[in-house]
Amino acid sequence: MTHIRGQSLRLGQFRTITLLFAGYAACYYCRADLSVATPLLVEELGRRGISHGDAVVNIGRITSLGVLAYALGKLFLTGLGDYWGGRRNFLIGVGGAAVFTMLFATSGTLPVFTLAWIGNRLTQSVGWAGLIKVSSKWFDFSSYGTIIGILSISYLVGDALARQQMGMLLEHGYGWRALFVFAGIVAGVALLANLLLLRESRRDEGHAEATPNPLNLFAASEATPAGIRALLVPLLRSRAFLLVCLLSFGCTIIRETFNTWNPDYLHDLGFSMSRSATLSAIFPAVGAVSVLVAGWVSDKLGLGGRSLLLFAGLAATAAALTVLAFVHPGTETAVPVVTIGVVAFCLLGPYSYLGGAFALDFGGKQASAASSGIIDGIGYIGGVLAGYGVARIARALGWEQVFLCLAVVSAAAAVCGGILHLLNIRAASSAHEIP
Repeated sequence: MTHIRGQSLRLGQFRTITLLFAGYAACYYCRADLSVATPLLVEELGRRGISHGDAVVNIGRITSLGVLAYALGKLFLTGLGDYWGGRRNFLIGVGGAAVFTMLFATSGTLPVFTLAWIGNRLTQSVGWAGLIKVSSKWFDFSSYGTIIGILSISYLVGDALARQQMGMLLEHGYGWRALFVFAGIVAGVALLANLLLLRESRRDEGHAEATPNPLNLFAASEATPAGIRALLVPLLRSRAFLLVCLLSFGCTIIRETFNTWNPDYLHDLGFSMSRSATLSAIFPAVGAVSVLVAGWVSDKLGLGGRSLLLFAGLAATAAALTVLAFVHPGTETAVPVVTIGVVAFCLLGPYSYLGGAFALDFGGKQASAASSGIIDGIGYIGGVLAGYGVARIARALGWEQVFLCLAVVSAAAAVCGGILHLLNIRAASSAHEIP
């Protein structure tokens, strides 16, 4: 009987991972579309009398407003998952991505583009926290690194596949509207599957509750938090939590810059539009490998291992970004492409800890949605700079200065990672001293 129940639990966990993975990957089809379509949208705006530089800035403004909406949603909406359940948050995220992406495809003016993109990002903002909340109720803390590592590559795999497939659509002569329709259909299919098959908790299927991290800041039960104060105060009083928020701010600036501008940057280097779209997939593709490796290694090393890998990865990222700062426009060689891959490997694995395993470590089963939302929300406030801010710097000073600025950001984040590692070692030592 015990064997049968154990097998039933494993099947339920596999189903949950598969549904969450597919749903969140689909959301990234509805983000990669704007990045891939940017050169085409710039050309279309040019046909309407808008200069290339102004068109890039307009797209950058749309991107930044979308990221701002995403950040505000993370900060003020994701905590709802701790009250009404992570499944509902997740369905809103996937469903909103499908609806607003289709709206973008049917529009043709900058105001409607902006409205659709803001709606897309705002509804998607609650999706990841919903995924984290559901995960906290299906998996024990001893597997957080591996499980969240697997789920974290969902957005990288989705991003990479989307860029590859959209590059193929461009090669076959399809325009930018087809990219958005394609992304909306993918998200719609994922929404239907999760609506029918995803369950909130393993307890809903008769299994024992999942075991949270014993060092989390909240109770071990799945009970609803007593109120907003009970939800937020333990998090905001934790120095380690605040450091993770600061790390998220810096890392998201770097990540969003590459997610948004890779195709345009590679096109400026001399690659064709379809080739730029395809090559831009190297960032999420290599990042997926990094996330899996980092998740597995962190479970082997324990809590201190995550912060140590974070410090090392950010220091290496700063070095790789410095190399990119010396690559000049017109350099259609393997050097910038390989270096982008190095940045992805060094950054995205450790980055996945912030709103994932660290959020679960801090929030347990009671406050994991709020913990993840705050960490990611503060990160995406930084990510706002990756749209409009990067567009302005690239236009005025060139891509070399963009990457030099990002190298400084990464170096500062590495210092924060080192401090976090010291705090984690101290917390672990104190816990062992308690009889």
